[in-house]
Amino acid sequence: MTAPEKKKPPTGALGAAPRLTSKQRMYLRGLGHHLDPVVLVGKEAVTDGLVAATGEQLAIHELIKVRFGDSAGDRHELAEALSSRAAAALVQVVGRVALLYRPRDEEPGIKLP
Repeated sequence: MTAPEKKKPPTGALGAAPRLTSKQRMYLRGLGHHLDPVVLVGKEAVTDGLVAATGEQLAIHELIKVRFGDSAGDRHELAEALSSRAAAALVQVVGRVALLYRPRDEEPGIKLP
């Protein structure tokens, strides 16, 4: 009798965030350089609606930029909170912009090195 195979957790909204190597992060930073922010975080910080909108954008684009408003609070804490709640990898935070990545479950569009 063989041991049952372990299934990978899904990388979708309820799964775990993907783990990235430094080489993969560098590759994603290059891809994300030309992107415009598609999610804006205001003074209400990370809400359920914001997490849902972020999840929708990640399902469409896989790699997105998030802009934090001046009154939003500490951008590093907000980026960590948003990425963990959206089950996405936080690629980088530069200024008031964060780059998030979550591959699609079916047919990922971005092939990581």
